[in-house]
Amino acid sequence: MGRHLQHRYAVQGREVVTIGRSGADLVWDDTAGIAAAVDGAALVVGLAGKSVDCRYTPANRAEILRSRTETTAALHRAIGAADHPPELWVNSSTATIYRHAEDRPMTEASGELGAGFSVDVARAWEAALFHGELRGTRRVALRSAIVLGPELAPGVGGVLGPLRTLARLGLGGAQHDGRWPVGRRRREAGTAHLPGARGGKQRFSWIHVEDAARVLDFLEATPELTGPVNAAAPHPVDNATFMRVVRRAVGAAVGPPLPRWMLELGALGIRTETELILKSRWVLPARLTEAGFAFRFPEIDAAVADALAR
Repeated sequence: MGRHLQHRYAVQGREVVTIGRSGADLVWDDTAGIAAAVDGAALVVGLAGKSVDCRYTPANRAEILRSRTETTAALHRAIGAADHPPELWVNSSTATIYRHAEDRPMTEASGELGAGFSVDVARAWEAALFHGELRGTRRVALRSAIVLGPELAPGVGGVLGPLRTLARLGLGGAQHDGRWPVGRRRREAGTAHLPGARGGKQRFSWIHVEDAARVLDFLEATPELTGPVNAAAPHPVDNATFMRVVRRAVGAAVGPPLPRWMLELGALGIRTETELILKSRWVLPARLTEAGFAFRFPEIDAAVADALAR
């Protein structure tokens, strides 16, 4: 998302200053540099955070939380001290903040927040954003669904690259939930995914990377939007439908369902968590649609086809 925005803004002729651990204009411990960058800026976009595509070990959990809250706090301090603070600060959040939902969709007004490690991280992330007063700066927490976009390189950036490979290998079937033993430590840490939707019926909320960028443009032009905003396409699908669309896009005719035990062993092997594919995320962009935002990619078929073609 960050690289997509950087290129997009550069094409528009906007000056872009990036902050990151490496390969950026500034690093996160450069307090003076960050202060100078935000002072007089039109827009600040906070996207920093360790990828959740990992095993939720104690060390990884600590870094997932720290990398989000500390970078958000650094931006907060810089904006609060600026002589000319930015008009808008959009900070990443996540649609995972809502509970596992099979019964109804979650909107900003009616959505119910969930429980567990991932939700706790999301709550802390948003709390760091909305803490205290900021003179003259509107704040938006972008509760983003899974972003569908092209790989920046093989295996780098984007969920569709690995799924395309699996589909071509005949492993692109629906991911089925089911029973799996969960230990005491994982329950206490809030990292245990308990059995939920069956038959690949867990909801998959998503947004095309170009629409995610266009949402930022829309937020700049719509000053009444503040607080949490769901960044998700208006037509979520279930997991079985999504995987069928991926198979069709890559020309894979066969894709048998993958049971929970196979998913758990695979997740252990590639060092990730099954929560990422088994939690039912049913999120609607109520505030965006009510404000008049028009999605360029509202349907999953066109979004997947475009992302894989880029």
